[in-house]
Amino acid sequence: RMFCNKKKLIEVERVVKANDREYNEQFQYTDNRIHTSKYNILTFLPINLFEQFQRVANAYFLFLLILQLIPEISSLTWFTTIVPLVLVVSMTAVKDATDDYFRHKSDNQVNNRQSEVLINSKLQNEKWMNVKVGDIIKLENNQFVAADLLLLSSSEPHGLCYIETAELDGETNLKVRQALSVTSELGADISRLARFDGIVVCEAPNNKLDKFTGVLSWKESKHTLSNQKIILRGCVLRNTGWCFGMVLFAGPDTKLMQNSGKTKFKRTSIDKLMNTLVLWIFGFLVCLGIILAIGNSIWENEVGGQFRAFIFWSGGEKSSMLSGFLTFWSYVIILNTVVPISLYVSVEVIRLGHSYFINWDRKMYYSGKAIPAEARTTTLNEELGQIEYVFSDKTGTLTQNIMTFKKCSINGRVYAGELQDDLDQKKEITKKREPVDVSVKSQTEKRLHFFDHSLMESVELGDPKVHEFLRLLALCHTVMSEENSAGQLTYQVQSPDEGALVTAAGNFGFVFKSRTPETITIEELGTLVTYQLLAFLDFNNIRKRMSVIVRNPEGQIKLYSKGADTILFEKLHPSNKDLLSLTSDHLSDFAGEGLRTLAIAYRDLDDKYFKVWQKMLEDADAAVDERDERISGVYEEIERDLMLLGATAVEDKLQEGVIETIASLSLANIKIWVLTGDKQETAINIGYACNMLTDDMDDVFVITGSTAVEVRDEFRKAKENLFGQNNFSNGHVVYEKKRQLESDCGAEDTVTGEYALVINGHSLAHALESDVKNDFLELACMCKTVVCCRVTPLQKAQVVELVKMHRNAVTLAIGDGANDVSMIKSAHIGVGISGQEGLQAVLVSDYSFAQFRYLRRLLLVHGRWSYFRMCKFLCYFFYKNFAFTLVHFWFGFFCGFSAQTVYDQWFITLFNIVYTSLPVLAMGIFDQIALDTSYWTVINHVFIWGSVATYFFILLTMHSNGVFGIFPNQFPFVGNAWHSLSQKCIWLVILLTTVASVMPVVAFRFLKMELYPSLSDKIRRWQKAQKKAKPTHSRRPQTRRSSSRRSGYAFAHQEGYGELITSGKNMRTQNLPPTSGVEKMLYNNASWVENLCEKTADTVNSFSQEKTVRL
Repeated sequence: RMFCNKKKLIEVERVVKANDREYNEQFQYTDNRIHTSKYNILTFLPINLFEQFQRVANAYFLFLLILQLIPEISSLTWFTTIVPLVLVVSMTAVKDATDDYFRHKSDNQVNNRQSEVLINSKLQNEKWMNVKVGDIIKLENNQFVAADLLLLSSSEPHGLCYIETAELDGETNLKVRQALSVTSELGADISRLARFDGIVVCEAPNNKLDKFTGVLSWKESKHTLSNQKIILRGCVLRNTGWCFGMVLFAGPDTKLMQNSGKTKFKRTSIDKLMNTLVLWIFGFLVCLGIILAIGNSIWENEVGGQFRAFIFWSGGEKSSMLSGFLTFWSYVIILNTVVPISLYVSVEVIRLGHSYFINWDRKMYYSGKAIPAEARTTTLNEELGQIEYVFSDKTGTLTQNIMTFKKCSINGRVYAGELQDDLDQKKEITKKREPVDVSVKSQTEKRLHFFDHSLMESVELGDPKVHEFLRLLALCHTVMSEENSAGQLTYQVQSPDEGALVTAAGNFGFVFKSRTPETITIEELGTLVTYQLLAFLDFNNIRKRMSVIVRNPEGQIKLYSKGADTILFEKLHPSNKDLLSLTSDHLSDFAGEGLRTLAIAYRDLDDKYFKVWQKMLEDADAAVDERDERISGVYEEIERDLMLLGATAVEDKLQEGVIETIASLSLANIKIWVLTGDKQETAINIGYACNMLTDDMDDVFVITGSTAVEVRDEFRKAKENLFGQNNFSNGHVVYEKKRQLESDCGAEDTVTGEYALVINGHSLAHALESDVKNDFLELACMCKTVVCCRVTPLQKAQVVELVKMHRNAVTLAIGDGANDVSMIKSAHIGVGISGQEGLQAVLVSDYSFAQFRYLRRLLLVHGRWSYFRMCKFLCYFFYKNFAFTLVHFWFGFFCGFSAQTVYDQWFITLFNIVYTSLPVLAMGIFDQIALDTSYWTVINHVFIWGSVATYFFILLTMHSNGVFGIFPNQFPFVGNAWHSLSQKCIWLVILLTTVASVMPVVAFRFLKMELYPSLSDKIRRWQKAQKKAKPTHSRRPQTRRSSSRRSGYAFAHQEGYGELITSGKNMRTQNLPPTSGVEKMLYNNASWVENLCEKTADTVNSFSQEKTVRL
C-alpha cells in the first residue's frame, strides 16, 4: 500500500504474507542489509571531492591554478600549485577512504551474521543480509534478533519469551513478549510452520519503539497485534530455549535503524575559522594587488616607456590600464604564499600525531578487557578542547549494569561493608580484609562480597528478626529459578534490584529454590520449606510496593511487603515509632551515599480476617466498572498495621571514577546532560549517586506534563521559582529579568544558585515542539544538571540538535549501546564505550574507550593540548608566511611594480615544505602547557637547528658546480652562495636580524610574567619552590554528606509480573543453561576532588592573599 510522490514512494501501511517471497517482492520492501558507510565505489570520488572543495582554501588554490595557466599573467609555473593541491586532496581522500573502509567492514560483519531461516520447509543457515520480509526465523537463547519479528511460538508455556532491550532503551531488566494463542500452537513443528500463510497488515516503518498496531489474518479470522507481540532488532533473547518469528521489517526499515540517524560530515570550528581566515586574507591580498596594480599603471604611464627600448619590447604600445589589470592578477599569484597549501598538509599531519597520542595513552588503557583508547577519526582532535555540553547515556556508560547488595538495617542495627573507628568516623574496608564466607550456604551462581561478619553471626545465632528479614527477601519477589545439571541455581530476573536482594538472601542461608502458581519453596539454613502462596499484591507505579501473603508449614498466615519507604512507613503500626525513627536515620545515611533504598515490613494475619479480605478481592476482581481502583482499595485494606523489619540498600554500581570525572568536567564549566531510556526514579537516583544532583541544590524541577499546555505551564512555574518571583515585591524586576532571559543567550550567568531539571520522555516530546522548545532550552541551560528519562533514541538526537542549533556550542555525546547511535552521530564529537551492550556505538563514534572516566583525560588533557597546539601553530604559521610574502609587496616599489619575485622559484617552493616546516610542526605536535615541559626540549633543538642546517646544505648544493653541470638552466648561479657566505658582513646582518627580531618578544614575555603572571606562571613558580622546600599539609577530616531519602525499590520493575506468576503462564517445564557469570565488586579509591580542592586552595593562597584565581 504505497502512493506515488513525485520523488519517491511513500509507504502508508505494510502488507506481509508469511512464507511467500514472491508475494512480498511486489511491494519492493528493503532487504535486511544495513549501511552505515558514507561512500561506495561509484559515489566516493564525486562526494569526497565535493566535501573537500567545501574548504575555501581548496577552492582558492584551484582558482590560482587556473590563473597560472594563463601565460600573460603568470610569473610562476603551474606545477608549483597543482602538485601540492593534488597531494593534499589525495592524502585526504585516502584517509577518508580508509575510514569508510572500516565502516564497510563493520557493516559486513553484521550483515554476514548467520540466522536460521525457514526456506522450502527446511531450516537453513542464511546471512542476515539475505533475510527477506515474510521469512520465518528461528532464534535460540542469547541470540541477537536479526529483524523486527512477529512472535509466533516459543519454548515457554503459552508462547512467552523473555528479551533484553538494552540496545534499544538502555534497560537491563527483562521484558516479556507473548505470541498469539493461535500461533503458539505451532510450536517447533517445522511442517506446520512452513504451511503458515498468515497475512499481516500493519503500520508503515517508523521510529516509535513503544507502539505497534497491526492485524493478523489467518484461517478466516483476524487477530489484533500490539507491541507485546513484536520482537525488535537489537534485542537479545534471554532465558528462552528457542522461538520462531515472522519478519515484518528488515534492514533500514527496522525501528532500531529508523532511530539511528544519518552519518554526517563533521567539521571542527578550527576548519570553519580557517575558511573565514582564508577569505579575509584573500581580501587583504586583493587590496595589496589593487595597490600594486595602481602603482604599475602610474609607473607605466609616467616612466614605463623609457624602459621599453632596453627590454627589447616587441609588441605595440600597451595601455597603462591593461598593464595594471594584468599586473593585479600576477600579484595575486605571487602573493598567494600568504596562505600556502602546505598549511593544510601540516594541519593533517598534526592531527594525525595527536590521534596517535590518544591511541598510545597508557592512562586510557583498560587492562580489565585489554581495550585501548582509539581515535577513530583524525580531524576532530582540537574540538575536544572546546566542549561545552556533554550528553551522556546512563546504563552501561555511567553505571556497570551490576546491582550489589551493599548494606541493610535490621531491627535498628546496621549491617554494612564499613566499620566504625575510634573517632566514630566510617572507614572503607580495604581489599585486604576477607569477605564473609557464604559459599557453603549458597547454591546460587553469584558470590556475595559482604564484609560485615556480624550479620552471618546473627544468622547462626538464630536471631528471629534477622531470619524473618531474610525470609521476606526470599519470598517476596517475582524471580524465577532454574537449576542446571551441576545443581547450580540460575535466576531469571525481571528487575536487577530483585536479583540482588534474592541473591543476598540466598548467600546468607535463605535460598529461593522454586515456585509454582500456588507455592514457593525456599531452603532455610539447609532445610527445604514450602510456603503456600495465597495472594500476590503486585507492584505498580502508584503503589510503589509489592506484597505476598503466604501460609507457612505451621499454618500461620503472613503478609510480607517491601517498597518505597515514603509509602510503606505510612502503613506501619503505631508501636513501630522508635524503630521507625532509627530506621529512617539509617535510610538517610544509605541514600546519602547514593544507594537504592527499600523498606521491609510484615504482618501476621488470622484465618477469619483473611477469608473476609479474600472475598472482597474476588468481588473487586469481578467488577466491571473501576476494576483497578477497587482492587487497589482492597490492597490498601490489608496492607496496614505492618511491623517494620528494617531496610535494604542496593548499589547500582557506578563505573570506576565516574564521580571524579563529573566533578572535574564541572570545574571546567562543562555541562553534563543525562539522556536515558530508563525510568525517572532510576535516573534521579543515579544523578544523586554521581553527585550531579545534590541536596544542596536550591531546587530540582521535575517536568511530567502530558500535554503541551501542561509542559509550558510547568516551565513557566520553574522560571518563576528560579528567578525567585515570590521574593520580589516589585513585579517590574521579574519582568526585566525575564526580558533579559529572552534577549540574552548568556542569561544563565545571571542566575544565582544551583538548579536541576528532570523531564520524562512524554513531556520531552511536547518540549521539543516548535512553540515550546525555546522555553525548554532556556530553562535547561540555566540549570546545572539536566536529566531526560524515558527518551527514545531519536529524542536523544533531537535534544543534541536543539542545543547545537540554538546555543552555538560544541557538543559531545557518549554512549555504549545501539540506542545511543543517533545521539553520537548528531553531536560534534561522538564517543563510544566498549561496554556490555555490543559495539554499535563504537562503530559510529569518533573516539572510543572502555570506561567513562577516560573522558576526563580525553577532554582536559588531549583536547586542551590539541586545541592549544593547533592555535599556536596557526599563529606562528601565518606570522612566518606574512613575513615571507610581504617582502614581495615592498620589492614591488623597487622593480617598477612589474610582478617580479625577489626570491627564486626553488626558494619559494621549499620555504614552507622544507625550510620552515619542522619547527612549527614540532610545536604543533609536541608542545605542551608550561606545567609539563620547557620549550627547549631535544625535539626542539633537533628540529630548529636541523632546519637551519638543511637550509644551508640545500643552498650550497644548488649553487655548486655539480648541480650546475646536471641542470645548467635551472641552477645558473654557480658559487654565489660560497662567495656571499664568505663575507663577514653577511653573518653580522644575520646575527643582528635575529637579535632584533627575538629581543622584543623576549622582553615582552619577561615583563608580562613579572607584572601580570598567569595562573600557569604562578603554579610553575610554586612547583619550583616546592622542589626546594616541600611543605606539609594537614589532612582534612572527611565528613559524610547527609541526604533526603530516595527509595530505590522497583526502579526497573514493571507491573503485571504478579499476575503472570499466579497464572502459571511463565512456569517452565525444562531448564536452560545459565546466561551470566560471576560478577565481582569493584572498590573505588577515595575521591581526588577533595585533595584537588585542598591543594588548589593552598596553592592559590601561597600566590597572593588578595587575588582570587578560577580553575
